[in-house]
This record gives sequence, C-alpha cells and structure tokens, in this order.
Amino acid sequence: MGEVRAAVFDAYGTLYDWGSAAARARDVLGERAPAVAELWRRKQLEYSWLRSLQGRHADFWQVTGDALDFTLESFGLADRALRERLLALYERIEAFPDARPVLARLREAGLKTAVLSNGAPRMLAEAAAHSGLAPLLDETLSVEEVKVYKPHHAVYQLACNRLKLWPGEVLFVSSNGWDAFSARAFGLRVAWCNRAGQPRERIPEPPDAEIRSLSELPALLGR
Repeated sequence: MGEVRAAVFDAYGTLYDWGSAAARARDVLGERAPAVAELWRRKQLEYSWLRSLQGRHADFWQVTGDALDFTLESFGLADRALRERLLALYERIEAFPDARPVLARLREAGLKTAVLSNGAPRMLAEAAAHSGLAPLLDETLSVEEVKVYKPHHAVYQLACNRLKLWPGEVLFVSSNGWDAFSARAFGLRVAWCNRAGQPRERIPEPPDAEIRSLSELPALLGR
C-alpha cells in the first residue's frame, strides 16, 4: 500500500464505540444495556438505508433519535428523561482506546487523516472534541454534503474529491463489513477492522486487508 497518501476512517464502530452510550446508562438499563445498544444500532443503520432507498433524507441525528424511540418502546422503556440522557451520551460518545495513538502515528508518518461518516456535522464535531481526536484529523466528512447514506458511491467519492486524491491513494478503514466491502467495490483501498470477528460479507468486493485492531494499521501501511 505504498501509494496510499491518506487514511480515512469510518466514525461509529471504528473510531467511536457506539455501545458506550447505553453502557454509561447501565444504572437504569441494567443487564439490558448491551441488548438496547445492539437494537439501537441496528435500527439506526436500517433507517439510514431505508431513507436512502426512498429518497427521503434526514440527518443522522434524527435517524439516531428515531432508532432510539423504536428501541425504548421495544424494551418497554419509553421515557422522555431516559431518551434525553441516552442521546446526550451518544453525542459525547467514547473513542476506542486504539484510536488516538494510531491517528497520531499515521500523521507523524506523513499521511493525511480524515473521518468519512454518516454522522451529522455537529455530531462528528462534538465526538471529536469530547474524545480529543479533533487535533489529529485533517478533514471531517459527513454524508450531509451529498444527502445520501453509505454505501452510496457518492459518499466514497466525497473522500476523493475533498482530499484531491485518486481512489487508490485513499485507505478507508471501517469496522462495518458492509461499509468496508462497499468502499472496496467503489475503488478505495480498504482495511476492514473486524473488531468482533464477524464472517465475511457476501457482497462485492473483498477488502484489501482484514485487521482486528486499529493498532495493526501502521505495520500494514509500512509506517
């Protein structure tokens, strides 16, 4: 991957732990916290895909709130105070421990770093500021610029346009298999950070590499 000049990261699940909001509300959610987090995440993605297919875009903050409403009702937890608390926690989402040192290492090696995410700009700015990752990112790219969600090709093209690089010069890193495979089908170089050890997707096209932690990236890039 010697021609790679920029490392572009998915946000939720890759740099940021989407399960951290529910985990920090365990005093209320109890043992249901992991299940609440899983359903919230699944509906969040489903609603993003459905809105893209319908051509009825709404930003990721609304999608996240809608998914949470479905989740809380499903668990019999529909409560305004709990909803507001969980959304506030999601806005200040926690970064994975490997995110900061790897971003710093890649920048020191001369690579541009960026986020390419479904997240709304305000969500991404708040997450980067809260986690301390903001100074380590050259660009923060939101699907709001193209008004359609991943895995639409316009989202991956956005990274090339903003960074002024060819697809083969961009390494995209995502923990979401569907995102990693779709970005590779578009033409980006891709490292799938398969944190959960999931099986490979049955869609085009296999990523260039599969890693289990972001800490493996510098060696993968020879940096």
